[in-house]
Amino acid sequence: MAGSERELPVAVFDSGVGGLTVLHECLVSLPHEDFLYLGDTARFPYGDRSADELLRFARELAGILLDRGAKLLVVACNSATAAALPALREELDGRLPVVGVVSPESRLAAAATVNGRVGLVATPATVGSGAYARVLAEVAPAAELHAVASAELAPLIQEGGEVDERVVACVDGLCRPLRQAGVDTVILGCTHYPLVRPVLQRALGRGVAIVSSGEAIAAEVELRLRQAGLAQDDERRGRYRFLATGEPEEFRRLGTRFLQLPIGAVEQVAPGRLTAAGEELADGAVAGRDAA
Repeated sequence: MAGSERELPVAVFDSGVGGLTVLHECLVSLPHEDFLYLGDTARFPYGDRSADELLRFARELAGILLDRGAKLLVVACNSATAAALPALREELDGRLPVVGVVSPESRLAAAATVNGRVGLVATPATVGSGAYARVLAEVAPAAELHAVASAELAPLIQEGGEVDERVVACVDGLCRPLRQAGVDTVILGCTHYPLVRPVLQRALGRGVAIVSSGEAIAAEVELRLRQAGLAQDDERRGRYRFLATGEPEEFRRLGTRFLQLPIGAVEQVAPGRLTAAGEELADGAVAGRDAA
């Protein structure tokens, strides 16, 4: 594999700053790799968007990152993964690997559950997509999925203030039906949710295992890079950079809390229009449909 390809960054995009919880685990587990993160903060939240809208956004964001150079793409947003991952993988087949958050979490939950009752807390778009139900049925056919949707929790967390009674009340309401269902494992189906993990654990009870995507994604990224011969040398020190569609200083202020590492300069990029690579993705999808 050409050295220039190995030296490209791993590209990550999310609806806002929540995906920084995934990036954090990648930076800790893969300190020798470079990362480029794009947060679509101007159009956050994604949780109540339609599947078609999410697919369009995903193509736009992927196009921005591909124009800047990337060797692997991480869709660090559960709503976008559920709506767009199969299409992105098909459209980018042969160009670079694409990793999402749904499958790694589902596999972890299948391995963690003892009684076969698995809970899911996620946005309406993610729950409505049925993506977790499909993957869990593949990896653990006997398991039952009990899903609860919230359009409020991610925006409350992204506000960046202290955990207050609004957050506690929202979490308690989400966890009540999961406790009633007797789940022993709960998937955090939104990358914002690890920031309030202690609140969720208290509401669920300490006997319930909580599964989030960060560590699983980092392991899958490492595996895919090594399989493709794209991994950087372990001895080097990687860099990480940030793009945002919204106000850069607001991203930096909020993002530092999610990343738990310093955030330097943030470059603002314009949302709402396809880049050259994004146009190519969309055109390829249309051509594929026409040929079908």
